[in-house]
Amino acid sequence: MPSYPNIDLLVSTDWLAANLSNPGVKIVDSRGASRYAEGHIPGAVNLPVARLDDPANPVRSMPHPAERMATVFSNAGLQNDDTIVIYDDGPALMASRLFWVLELYGHPKVGILDGGITRWLAENREISREAMQVTASGYTPSLQRNRLATRDDVKAAIQSKSAALLDVRSPAEYSGAEAHSARGGHIPGAKNVNWEQTLGGMNIPAFKTEKELTELYDAVGLSPDKTVITYCQGGVRAAHSYYVLRLLGYDNVSNYTGSWGEWGNDPSLPAEK
Repeated sequence: MPSYPNIDLLVSTDWLAANLSNPGVKIVDSRGASRYAEGHIPGAVNLPVARLDDPANPVRSMPHPAERMATVFSNAGLQNDDTIVIYDDGPALMASRLFWVLELYGHPKVGILDGGITRWLAENREISREAMQVTASGYTPSLQRNRLATRDDVKAAIQSKSAALLDVRSPAEYSGAEAHSARGGHIPGAKNVNWEQTLGGMNIPAFKTEKELTELYDAVGLSPDKTVITYCQGGVRAAHSYYVLRLLGYDNVSNYTGSWGEWGNDPSLPAEK
């Protein structure tokens, strides 16, 4: 497994296999319930990322407020002092969404399984089809407001040049050739690095090396000393790039979860093509 500045955020299959019975390690399958039922890593609890979103919030993909998220995490059996390992089918798109929400609510020890269950199965490791019996815990979230960017935060960043904006959608979405909101285009000043460019591998999705990722972000003027706001259409792909930046040692990074779904549908907000 390649090395990264924050390598503790990426968990190897060897490490997880050696810690399956460790009571301080909680494994979380972030896929849907049907995929979980087909087969999952032994001991994993199922927490589909759809359960993280607040349906009462007009901003799409906005996570539940702290009091509701406490219930979601508690019902999954998570505890504040757990080392949490998240996985999905491999590209880490769903796993990154959960990773971001856990960091948003102050969980100190959380990582993503390298290659997800795709690598686990390729290595002929054990799987289970028995649903994990969960005892509700008393999880206490601690909101880290700096991990969440709102529309007002983005407006302030544009006006003051206080942060770099990273649009992680496809080039067609960025240019406005493909639009999924009332308007096409991008937030003024945003740089475009498609989230898929961070992945490599043939049969098993894997993150590119530190050197490759650094070169990718260097090309658009990003560096770990900068404050970065990621966005996409609805905050999920943006969470993936948030995770990659954290893996590379970026400390001051946040996710504009409202993303272009909110920005592109508000004609009062500036846009570029």
